[in-house]
Amino acid sequence: MKTIIETNKLTKIYGKGELAVSALRGIDLTINEGEFTAIVGPSGSGKTTFMNMITGIDTPSSGEVSIDGKMISKLSGGELSEFRKNNLGFIFQSYNLIPVLSVEENVEYIMLLQGKDKAYRRERVSHILNEVGLSGFEKRLPTQLSGGQQQRVAVARAMASKPRIIIADEPTANLDSATGTALLDMMQNLNERDGMTFLFSTHDDHIMSRARRIILLKDGAIDSDEIR
Repeated sequence: MKTIIETNKLTKIYGKGELAVSALRGIDLTINEGEFTAIVGPSGSGKTTFMNMITGIDTPSSGEVSIDGKMISKLSGGELSEFRKNNLGFIFQSYNLIPVLSVEENVEYIMLLQGKDKAYRRERVSHILNEVGLSGFEKRLPTQLSGGQQQRVAVARAMASKPRIIIADEPTANLDSATGTALLDMMQNLNERDGMTFLFSTHDDHIMSRARRIILLKDGAIDSDEIR
């Protein structure tokens, strides 16, 4: 299996001196292409910090993060934005849709930034909205959708540009059980069919029951790493 995410002695310290807090304590981890992996742990365990390191939202105090062999902790701001745009898809707990854009405009946004031509964008938007069960909703604004529908749009947006990796931060936290299960079915199908790598940060038992690997963080370190 090809390694797609790797961390080497990854640490993050907030504050200085007596006020210093070690959020991550030398994490060594490899994640292979096509994995469906959940990062779990109690509040304060380092999950959010770890995900921020992986995505380049924050920089490590020491150690390295590489994605597909590229050391993202060494990239400039512009290089990092370009890399994320072409390789990572994001699904957030709070949806993070652009409120003034329609469903189809939200979904095609990254492809527009990538410079994809209009015909390709429209065909891809139509295809992915059909995949997530939202055909016919193209012209609606986010405020005209239920929470479950908005999260489906967020999933569609993350998938539309065919990224190598999907980073999902508590993607089912604001959804009822039935809607969350339906979204998980869809994401699991896309993982198995298209080989997209999924990395979840979650407290949700439903996600943990589907994950083929569960990494438990405790006090900023890996407490256990279970492959199923």
